[in-house]
Amino acid sequence: MLALFDLDNTLIDRSGGLENWARGFVRSRRLGEAAESVICERLRDRAYPADFVHLREVLGLSDGPGDLWREYVDGVARSARCFPGVREGLEALRDEGWTLGVATNGAGDIQRAKLAATGLGPLFHGICVSGEIGARKPAYAHFEAAAALCGARLSAGAWMVGDSPETDMEGARVAGLRTAWVAGGRAWTDGLPEPDVVVSGALEAIGVMRAAV
Repeated sequence: MLALFDLDNTLIDRSGGLENWARGFVRSRRLGEAAESVICERLRDRAYPADFVHLREVLGLSDGPGDLWREYVDGVARSARCFPGVREGLEALRDEGWTLGVATNGAGDIQRAKLAATGLGPLFHGICVSGEIGARKPAYAHFEAAAALCGARLSAGAWMVGDSPETDMEGARVAGLRTAWVAGGRAWTDGLPEPDVVVSGALEAIGVMRAAV
């Protein structure tokens, strides 16, 4: 059985890592009190090199955008932490014969840096990053590519675990996958079909999948 996982705020605490990095960056540059919120707001959902063209101008920085991006990639990777129990849960799935994949939007260098820093990368049979394949969730092509990178087909049956109702859950549902939504205390989005399972975190989703076999 194939299980696909979103990365940010599903397997790892992206929000916490971003805040930690932004706090240290602002302190190192001696920027004003409002700078941290400006950075976090700009990068809250996703970060790309082009964002640092904007932040460089807004914050009055002298560093080149490329240098700022590399500093961000290195710093956020160091701040990345996987949620408690996630590694052990993924290892249990692998031991039971599951095929595991990452299906994430974002730039390849930062997403792979976070996987490497947390040690999660080797647990997956395939890693699909939108910036590397040219297709973003919720596009069917993204899920199809994620399965192919794992050496599998969506038609054989799969789960998708993620925190976004629109990109993870709705995209996976349309692609024919079973869905486990990492709610994080939120209510479901009105107007979208409900996921198959609502869980507090990825570890609980892993337990549900193991029990469903």
